[in-house]
Amino acid sequence: MTQAYINRIGTARPPHDVHAAFQDYTARGLPDERQRALFHRMARRAGISHRYSVLHQDGMVEAAAPTPGFYRRGAFPGTAARMRTYAAHAPALAEQAVSQLDLQGRAQEITHLVVASCTGFMAPGLDQILAARLGLRVDLQRTMVGFMGCAAAVPALRIAQAAVLADPAARVLVVNLELCTLHMQETDALEVALTFLLFGDGATAALVTAEPHGFALEDFRSVLIPDSEDFISWHVGDQGFVMHLSGQVPGRIAAALRAAPDFILRGEGTQALQLWAVHGGGRSVLDAVEGAFGLEETALAPSRAVLDAHGNMSSATIMFVLAGMLKTAPPGQRGLAMAFGPGMVTETFRFTAR
Repeated sequence: MTQAYINRIGTARPPHDVHAAFQDYTARGLPDERQRALFHRMARRAGISHRYSVLHQDGMVEAAAPTPGFYRRGAFPGTAARMRTYAAHAPALAEQAVSQLDLQGRAQEITHLVVASCTGFMAPGLDQILAARLGLRVDLQRTMVGFMGCAAAVPALRIAQAAVLADPAARVLVVNLELCTLHMQETDALEVALTFLLFGDGATAALVTAEPHGFALEDFRSVLIPDSEDFISWHVGDQGFVMHLSGQVPGRIAAALRAAPDFILRGEGTQALQLWAVHGGGRSVLDAVEGAFGLEETALAPSRAVLDAHGNMSSATIMFVLAGMLKTAPPGQRGLAMAFGPGMVTETFRFTAR
């Protein structure tokens, strides 16, 4: 029986660590010292030390920057300018992730390309541009997964699994790329400003084939959380893409997981799983998953490490977690991957290290 495997995962991030610059810039936009103090206190509790951006940190401040900043008070860039920046940086960052897969001389063997991204649009798309840059075959089967938010990596892998199960000779390249820092909004609202503490830029590339090594992809399951449509939203606005992230998200995730543990865990207890690849949407999201399943503190350590080192990179985040696990997991260990996105939806799959 044919089985699909994640054979390798490559990761990439831009060179500019902007976490401190983002905090300083955003805090200075708040209306009073009390809110600024609360903002910085929440920043210290966020479980994030670094976030990276295609934008240089000097370009985010209006006072000391050698050139005008991308974000200038009273003159934040419009959506068109943000999309031009996406188009300028996305292909190279995606290619950087793919370069770690060691496809040299074998690029023509790639039969399918699946690209997931919710932070930029262009046509020809990132899939076509990347295929040309990599020298992929002209009969390549391409799929774009767009605007599915932080959970998009899971349906992208599900598409790759389906391709391999349909044709065991298929070799599927799955790319997740998000430039979240292009969508900062000008605000003096503390709740909105706190959202900007989370997001960074990143890209991943995974090779999925029937070759029996890496992580064996097993069953995929999705759960729509009822009456939660307004908790996470992502709309195209005049000044970039506008995100709403309700403070009720962690609590609703915890309640949904407690309500359907047998479905999520496939009728098994948590003791049957040694690997937990959970999307680090924020410290409170990871706390919610840990509490809902009664996990030991160490269970989500890989997810917390990615959050600390990179922030929330939307769809690329869970792939960073899986990339770290792929390097260290002993054969036979079993895992559950889980990510959350607008809807609200919980996307999951099981996997086994081979």
